[in-house]
Amino acid sequence: MDYTMKISSSPHIRDKETTTNIMGKVIVALMPATIFGVYNFGLNALTTILITVISCVIFEAGYQKLCGLKCTVKDLSAVLTGLLLALNLPPEVPFWLPILGSFFAIVVVKQLFGGLGQNFMNPALGARCFLLISFAGRMTTFTYDAVTTATPLAQLKAGESVDILSMALGTIPGTIGETSAIALVAGGLFLIVRKIIDIRIPLSYIGSFAVFIVIYALATGRGFDTTFLLAHLFGGGLMLGAFFMATDYVTSPITPMGRVLFGVLLGLLTFLFRIFGGSAEGVSYAIIIGNLLVPLIEKITVPKSFGKGAVKHE
Repeated sequence: MDYTMKISSSPHIRDKETTTNIMGKVIVALMPATIFGVYNFGLNALTTILITVISCVIFEAGYQKLCGLKCTVKDLSAVLTGLLLALNLPPEVPFWLPILGSFFAIVVVKQLFGGLGQNFMNPALGARCFLLISFAGRMTTFTYDAVTTATPLAQLKAGESVDILSMALGTIPGTIGETSAIALVAGGLFLIVRKIIDIRIPLSYIGSFAVFIVIYALATGRGFDTTFLLAHLFGGGLMLGAFFMATDYVTSPITPMGRVLFGVLLGLLTFLFRIFGGSAEGVSYAIIIGNLLVPLIEKITVPKSFGKGAVKHE
């Protein structure tokens, strides 16, 4: 009998899933929200999506060609970044804005830090925050049915009433991909069932955020206001962020407890930004800050090695 042992470096457990397959499934999961966004906002939304995706692919291929690196556009990560960025943009932004955002996402956030697997924050959200800071007016102006209007979260913050059913379906103003909570949840459930993402992050994120909203409503005399709670759950980028960006493999914790802690942190930050911040939204900044704290979260939640901490008996 041959008892020869083969020695190799980790990882020793391998999965049949490839980067391309994973990215492809996430893109498929985003299709309900993407299709609805185009239906909801029309040709402007489709044009913005195409410009952003194509720009991301061109910037990635161009940078890698310029630096003599292997071209990796076939792994679909640039396509996914472009799609996520597009879904985070208002449908009627000028054509140069998604191009600038694509450059920031691919070159500045991703490639300058070593490419896929080395970026310290989600590229699409990094680009969105950059655009929000640089072009706040264009990034926060929304037109729906040819009328410039505020988003439901902005209306809620101003003390106005909102239509919960419209927010769930998505027939409201907002960014291209964030309006339909139903479409986003359907895509998120697809990823969970296919085991592409771990349920811990979206569940702890959405769950903790809901708890903070309920506590705030009770503390401020609103009582258990279901309209207030559902408006915050269905409005803004919460569902898009929880299922598709907070779960990013590169910028989220790898430890099980770390993922729960990460989700609770995002829930707390989103609550603070929405309720006490100057803007009605807060998901993008919450996830970016959470990304920066991932190394610390992993450090305090890493499991102990077998036998570590045991008392030695003489």
